[in-house]
Amino acid sequence: MEDNLKELTEQYIELEDNGASEEELNELAHEIDHVVYHSELIILLNKVEEETEIVALLIGEEEDDESYFLPVYTSEEEANNAVEFFSQQEGSGEFEFDKATGADIVASYSEDEDFLGLAINAPDNGFIVFAETVHDCEE
Repeated sequence: MEDNLKELTEQYIELEDNGASEEELNELAHEIDHVVYHSELIILLNKVEEETEIVALLIGEEEDDESYFLPVYTSEEEANNAVEFFSQQEGSGEFEFDKATGADIVASYSEDEDFLGLAINAPDNGFIVFAETVHDCEE
């Protein structure tokens, strides 16, 4: 299913670039929301000194704006590419992988007003899924 998620996000980006209709994009986005909900995704943790923190992508220019997306990965290969990128950017840290379903990740951060959602396979793809759209229609 996780490979399917990568394919779906790439398909969405291609359709968007080629001027697909809003209806086509909305249908595919809805399917992606379902796949994210059920998929086991890889989360990056970074150990700096004695602290281990989840890697987050901060959004906003202002110091008081701490909104963020959590980057998640559909495969270990994608996660390793991100570790290489983040290591070059940050220059330090020990990265570890953890896994959780999209539903569990969103539920864990649902009370945090600054949490916006997930970034799938960032920085390579960086497809954004907002937390409030991740769901399963069968529930």
